[in-house]
Amino acid sequence: MPDPSRRAILITRPEPGASESAARLAALSFRSVLAPVLTIRALPTRLPDPARVQAILAASGNAIAGLPENFRTLPLLAVGAATAARARAAGFTSVTSAEGDAAALAALTAAQCRPQAGPLLLVAGRDQGKDLAASLRAQKFRVLRRVVYTTEPVRALPEAAIAALRAEKISAALFFSAATAHVFVRLATNAGLARHLTGVDAISIGQPAAVALKALPWRRIRVAARPNQDAMLAMLS
Repeated sequence: MPDPSRRAILITRPEPGASESAARLAALSFRSVLAPVLTIRALPTRLPDPARVQAILAASGNAIAGLPENFRTLPLLAVGAATAARARAAGFTSVTSAEGDAAALAALTAAQCRPQAGPLLLVAGRDQGKDLAASLRAQKFRVLRRVVYTTEPVRALPEAAIAALRAEKISAALFFSAATAHVFVRLATNAGLARHLTGVDAISIGQPAAVALKALPWRRIRVAARPNQDAMLAMLS
């Protein structure tokens, strides 16, 4: 079991995901330092009549809050377990997880839905979900993509995170997207933190984030075996 006195894990994902990950780490006896490098801002959007929708597709847990109560009895297909858990917590009654990435969500959708049964509502962040929509449209599905949130980079890392990195009290940093990796690289560079990362493992949810992280001198960059939080946390033990 991890020793709580060990160096901490840096969490860079936006809230509420950062606090969710911190709770998971605490349950595993890890300490954590929160350093969300993006903030989530909800966007107004026109949603279709839920009576017309066959199913909802959620490629990120951040999209769940943008769905009103009258959508919560529709089937919701989530990209992974964390997104599925957030949907259930919000009151959705029929939730299935693809346990993977956008490709896994497309495969789950093709297995559970029929093109002739009505449109699919894909809720996503700005500039997200386009490839997923295109993949399903190529399979004759009608996909209604709606942008319900956007992400905005923070101006600087939190002082507590900067202090922990400078004091070399961080053993690993978690990166849940390429966007967070790109922003962290810029903020860490601006703060003069690069030389303090040589003893830190960067743990990436996928290859795109890992590529972005190569701009900094990490001890090593490790890519999770599967694109989900469970696989990332398994690399800490």
